[in-house]
Amino acid sequence: MLNRIVLTGRLTRDPELKRTTSDKPVASFTLAVDDNMKGPNGEKTTTFIGVTVWDNQADNVAKFLRKGSLVGVDGRIRQRTFEKRDGTKASVIEVIANHVEFLEPKGSREIPNEEIIFDDEQPSEPVEESKNLDAIDVADDDLPF
Repeated sequence: MLNRIVLTGRLTRDPELKRTTSDKPVASFTLAVDDNMKGPNGEKTTTFIGVTVWDNQADNVAKFLRKGSLVGVDGRIRQRTFEKRDGTKASVIEVIANHVEFLEPKGSREIPNEEIIFDDEQPSEPVEESKNLDAIDVADDDLPF
């Protein structure tokens, strides 16, 4: 039997980190994955998938990922049933991640574009004047293409 799923999407909320009674870290988050097919009115459709990750990966997910982070998830699907507080039974299907790949550079989402402030100061070192590149003598054998 094969139970494997690979997803790419963005976190819909910050990861939630908890610890089991044996102090094992477990993080959960919801992943928004765009569907290839359009909705009935031509709009983009998105599926929201619950993801759970354990151990060191859980600590790293909670430490470095935030709402909107782009990630790749490799894992398996699990269905579990539980009893709600009102006594009714419920079922949930979720992804248990074996590996979470961070697909954006560290800190790339920390400062939104509208908050970037440019300094109008002159550079501290003089800028080298542009050179006439047509005057450079390079043999065709020296070119890498």
